[in-house]
Amino acid sequence: MESLLIAEQQLSTEQREIVGMVRTFVEKEIMPVQHDLEHDNTYPDEIVRQMKELGLFGLAIPEEFGGGGVNFKTYALCIEEICRGWMSIAGVINTHFITAYMIGEFGTDEQKQRFLPKMATGEYHMAYSMSEPGAGSDVQAIRTKARRDGDDYVINGEKMWVTNGERSTHVAVLVKTDPEADPPHKGMSTFIAAKGDGLTVSKPIDKLGYKGVETTALSFEDYRVPATDLLGGVEGVGFKHMMSGIEVGRINVAARGVGVARRAFEESIRYAQERQSMGKPIAQHQAIQFHLANMATKIEAAHLLTMAAAEKKDRGERADLEAGMAKLFASETCYECATDALRVFGGYGFSKEYPVEQLYRDAPLLMIGEGTSEIQRIVIARRLLEEYAIK
Repeated sequence: MESLLIAEQQLSTEQREIVGMVRTFVEKEIMPVQHDLEHDNTYPDEIVRQMKELGLFGLAIPEEFGGGGVNFKTYALCIEEICRGWMSIAGVINTHFITAYMIGEFGTDEQKQRFLPKMATGEYHMAYSMSEPGAGSDVQAIRTKARRDGDDYVINGEKMWVTNGERSTHVAVLVKTDPEADPPHKGMSTFIAAKGDGLTVSKPIDKLGYKGVETTALSFEDYRVPATDLLGGVEGVGFKHMMSGIEVGRINVAARGVGVARRAFEESIRYAQERQSMGKPIAQHQAIQFHLANMATKIEAAHLLTMAAAEKKDRGERADLEAGMAKLFASETCYECATDALRVFGGYGFSKEYPVEQLYRDAPLLMIGEGTSEIQRIVIARRLLEEYAIK
């Protein structure tokens, strides 16, 4: 769509080439195989291998650590392209990138040197964990604890909804190092925990959509992590680390919503011109035209909101309001477009022969992950009240 072309024109030649490379990769390597992989719930090993070779695991890691060093805007455009092909692929690298961002932003020099180069190549693959069986949106209610024991910390607790929980080599995990802190967030810390004794990964959770990439629970039982793996080397600031990471994650989820919605629109407008009804293509029926017009308009708006959030983050400015707006609107738009696509396809949209039913199953996750739509509205409202406070 035109806004995408404008967005790309504002990039450097190298950045445009990166987005073009991702688009080509998606169309040649992902789209032809994703249907079978998704319906068989098979992890895309070959696609992941190629992603590592192309440098996609290091796409947004600074060049000094061996990454591509792209800005948030370029990264968001790449995620749109990936999710146009298969949203699950974005899940493989989203938590990886959030963790890389947190290490780059808050890690010690030693942590940056130790983790980021190996993350750029994909040798280290990161998961990210805040939620627990009894604590989702209420992050301050987590119960997982870490106590200092010499040069180590000992972690005990349960984590839930961990994307890449099975295949990751490390997990950025939020824990309580001071359970008595008031307010609770001041007693939270983040560790970059390597898989090892005392950390048990559950079987993948069986999900409605988002197939192919695993989502698991994690159990920590007297798990020992070196004090050198405490992010930033300071206790009590883990909540800040995670919330900053979530801000980046919300831009990612917004870009996912745009990508999935674009695929739903593209499939719909193509099918509408091919399918005949009452002696003419259904695209000539006003009812179908209304669906197509609504889809295209919402996608355009969602894309522009996502780019605005990414650009503000690129300027180093606080972007929780913009990221929340983008994530809210793009995720709701994605679900609405997937639903409209079902209406355009009619009975065939309900069939696994066409991609629409998969898009319809994937879309709801985006209204939940990285903060529900209800939480986004709270974040947005609070920030608006801050900005428009009566003096």
